[in-house]
Amino acid sequence: QVQLVESGGGLVQAGGSLRLSCAASGRTFNKNTMGWFRQAPGKDREFVAAISWSAAYTNYADSVKGRFTISRDNAKNTVYLQMNSLKPEDTAVYYCAADHQMYASIRIMGVFYESWGQGTQVTVSS
Repeated sequence: QVQLVESGGGLVQAGGSLRLSCAASGRTFNKNTMGWFRQAPGKDREFVAAISWSAAYTNYADSVKGRFTISRDNAKNTVYLQMNSLKPEDTAVYYCAADHQMYASIRIMGVFYESWGQGTQVTVSS
């Protein structure tokens, strides 16, 4: 069974940092673009960042550009999201997912992604 498991969330003060991890089991995703998305209470899910299968390309939402960094370790079948200079508006449940198409270019719409994890809560206090 394919599974993505996020971890690393928590409570942090504004200006702090967290590193999220997304570990895959059941199959390898090293031929798939991987993405991070988030959903705040009462809001729609939104794209945060994505990384191509080779890690050569990344894409970020404007709201996190310069503060967040996505990376991956294909040998460990794991994707990371380093979050620095956190703001209260970053508070959300963060999800990782895999683009359903191998070798696809980076896409930011969630409809192209599958195998969503259960999410990890990030709370930033002011």
